[in-house]
Order: sequence, then structure tokens, then C-alpha cells
Amino acid sequence: MESVTCRTSHVPPSPIAGARPRPDVQVSYTQIQSALTRALRGERLSFEDGVNLYHSPDLLELAAVANELNLRKNGRDVFFNVNRHINPTNICALSCKFCAFSRKPGEEGAYAYSEDEIAHRAKVAADSGATEVHMVGGLHPRWKLANYTNIIRTVKETAPQLHVKAFTAVELDWLARKERKTVAELLGELRAAGLGSLPGGGAEIFAPYIREKICDTKLTGEGWLDIHRTAHKMGLRSNCTMLYGHIEDVEARVDHMMHLRDLQEETRGFNVFIPLAYQPENNELGINRHTYGVDDLKTIAIARLMLDNFQHIKSYWVMTGDRVAQTALHYGANDLDGTVVEEKIANMAGSRAGMAMAKSKLLRVIRDADRIPVERSTVYEPIRRYDNPAEDMLQ
Repeated sequence: MESVTCRTSHVPPSPIAGARPRPDVQVSYTQIQSALTRALRGERLSFEDGVNLYHSPDLLELAAVANELNLRKNGRDVFFNVNRHINPTNICALSCKFCAFSRKPGEEGAYAYSEDEIAHRAKVAADSGATEVHMVGGLHPRWKLANYTNIIRTVKETAPQLHVKAFTAVELDWLARKERKTVAELLGELRAAGLGSLPGGGAEIFAPYIREKICDTKLTGEGWLDIHRTAHKMGLRSNCTMLYGHIEDVEARVDHMMHLRDLQEETRGFNVFIPLAYQPENNELGINRHTYGVDDLKTIAIARLMLDNFQHIKSYWVMTGDRVAQTALHYGANDLDGTVVEEKIANMAGSRAGMAMAKSKLLRVIRDADRIPVERSTVYEPIRRYDNPAEDMLQ
């Protein structure tokens, strides 16, 4: 079969807008079939394989392979947790073009929660049955290490049973430089205050030719990886993310996944991979559309094929909506995140999914996809397996 083979360089030319496969690139059916067959045999796929798969016209074929690989790892179990997001402040020293959340000091809409406000949200979370609080925010120019340790202590004193998953690598880098401490020293103090694990935010896209266009003042991709490497070596687990659907190309996406795969091979410290669909409103990047379902599902499926050393792939309903997130459970995903309750970052950027999902609805979404809901801890310890559909009505 004649074809024009797609580029295989790790340093591709300038990115296209829209994050879609390039129309001028053709990949043969043989190349795609070879990648799928090797994935089913348990062989590790290459950069070229990942790019080729993004050019596959057969979404259902990708789904079938990704679904099979997921079933081998996780069976029909789909994880979720009862959690609450707390974004302590949106005041930020950076000005990332894709961000709709951040505000400058004194700007309309800027806020910084007091310790009493943090305590109130932690109590509400605990009273609702949450096992986790997820806390990320802006880089407040006046906050010091004491502010961050006090936030964690406030949560733990209010609700000791809550796992505190807090502060992105970007926040940690900022704070370490302000305090003139190493990241390891900083993490040691935060852990002593009650930090349990790290979220995966701030990764965006590692490729420098994309990063310099969307967040040139932010921590580099290598810096993000180094901070998570340090956390893993200290025994702290973390999540990892990829922001897609803005100006990146598919080569940048696959390159990003491969960096995560390499670090996972080194440390085994990542809990889950979370593709984050770009939300286009109220920012300076100039993109006026959301991602489409085909792209969302293809990205989940390719992640399952490429990230062979990851047990868990999350379909984050906040970014894609519950319908696409549910469908993704047949495209390689085995986690839907959780109840969330108060997610501000995606919501302020135009997320159409809302900020909360009741536990009863999560159970229904999972069960209607012919999967078995399993409530989990932050680090994927099963808390309760919902084998009996009659129990759902009691939640």
C-alpha cells in the first residue's frame, strides 16, 4: 500500500492550531495494524507508533484494542472517589495565556481564602463523606511557606481523616525559589504538616516549542518532571496530566506521554494519567472552540496503548462532560475522578460540565457503561466495591 509516512522527529516544525492530525500526512494501514498488534502482544510502542495511531481513521479499532488492554489490567472495575476541590487563591504572579483562573492583586474577582474559610470547606467535605481534598491555586506573590503549611494543617486539624493532595510542581518550584530551599526540603516541611500526595497540574505540554507560546514564564517541562521525580524518591506519590486541544500538534502529545512513561519506568510513582481537554473561554490564547469527542476519545485510547506502565487512565468528566467521560470507559479509561464539588479553574475557562457530580450519579454513569463502580482512596486503595445495583439508590 502506498503512503506518505508521517514525520518521526522528536523536534517537529512549528505546531498547527487545533491539535488535529495534519491533513497532508498519510499513514498506511499496515503501520497502524502493526502498532495495534504489538500493543496487544504487550510490546512497548515507539514515538512513531503513537503519532501513526493519531492518524488512524478507525476510532472503533483503537477503542477495541485500548478496551482490551484496560480489561486485562483492571477488569470491569471503574474507580472514583468522594473528594472536594479547594482552590485557596487565584492571585498569581504569572500570566499564562491559556489561563482564565488567575488574577492580579487588587483585580476584580481576585480572592485568597482565610484559614477559617479553608476549615469550613474541609468540614463540609468531611461531613459529605469525602476522603480527599485537592488543593491547587495561583502563585500568590505575598504567600510564604508558612501560608502553605498552615493551609494543610488547617485541613488536617479540621478533618484528620482527609488525604491532602495539594500544590502543583509549578507552585512548589515558585515557593522553593522564594524560600531559597531545595524542593526536597520544601516537600519535607509540607509533608510534616500533613501533605499526602501531589496533583498533576502544571505539566501542560512539555515540548518547549509549545510551552514557550502558552506559558513561557512557567516552570519548564524538565523542571516539572524533576520535581515529581524528587517527590517519588521521597515516597510521595503523584498524578500526571497533559493539556491538549490548544495549539499543540500530535507529535507534542506523544512526546509528552513518552516523557511520563520514562519517569514512571524510573520511579513507579505516578498514580494515574489524566488528559485534560483545553477549555477555551476567558483567556488570551485566541482559540474559540472546545475539543471534540473524537479527539477526546482518541487521546484516551492512545494513552492506554502508549502508557503501558500505567495502571490507571482517568477520563476527567469536568473537562469533557459526563457523556464523553462515560464513553471513554470503553476507550481505555478506568477512572472518572470524583464528586469534585467546587472546581474553579476549568469552570472559569468555560467548562460546560459544571463543578459537582453527586456520588449517586457517578455510580449510575459507571454502571450504565456496563462497568462496576469502585470507590477508592487517593492512592487507589479500594474503599468499597458496588457489586449490588440496589445499593446505588442509598447513596
